[in-house]
Amino acid sequence: MRERSRMRRVMRYVALWAVVLCGAVTAALSVPAWADDPPPQVPGAPVPAVGRVWPVGVRPTVVRGWKPPATVYGAGHRGVDLATPAGAPVRAVAPGRVSFAGRVAGRGVVSVELTGTDLRTTYEPVSPSVSEGAEVEAGGVVGVVEPTGSHCARTACVHWGALRGGTYVDPLSLLPPWLLRRGPSRLLPVLGVPLP
Repeated sequence: MRERSRMRRVMRYVALWAVVLCGAVTAALSVPAWADDPPPQVPGAPVPAVGRVWPVGVRPTVVRGWKPPATVYGAGHRGVDLATPAGAPVRAVAPGRVSFAGRVAGRGVVSVELTGTDLRTTYEPVSPSVSEGAEVEAGGVVGVVEPTGSHCARTACVHWGALRGGTYVDPLSLLPPWLLRRGPSRLLPVLGVPLP
């Protein structure tokens, strides 16, 4: 009798392990639910040039460039400062959804999650003209440059930042080369000079 009881316990134990083992094999061989999602971005991977317009002006002066910090909380400049007058419109560089529009540390800030990417852009100091959750197109106005709160000493400017997840990236890398370059040279007619 004891032998049968012990044998039943062993059989239950073996059956339990068989179920666990089958479940593990099935899970290992099945296609995970996230298999159709795009692969995660590799740190240091190139930033896609999805931008279609500058945030301010046509080709604004870059007052201060991007200087990534050596550590998470280290010194550096996590964006670029673009010269622009107070009251100038600030535009979304690419289509996306407004993830934040409000005040942070006394400055107006607008953040836009760019459609089809894992990127987010930020603009400050900006008085928002959009609400959180709003969809914006490339070139769509998201606010105007605030007259105060600029950290540029000699001129008003907009701080434009870009993040991939929690990592800052150079926002200028969002713009395609044709937007970064000066236009082609153009020869103008010289008036009053006879043709050869």
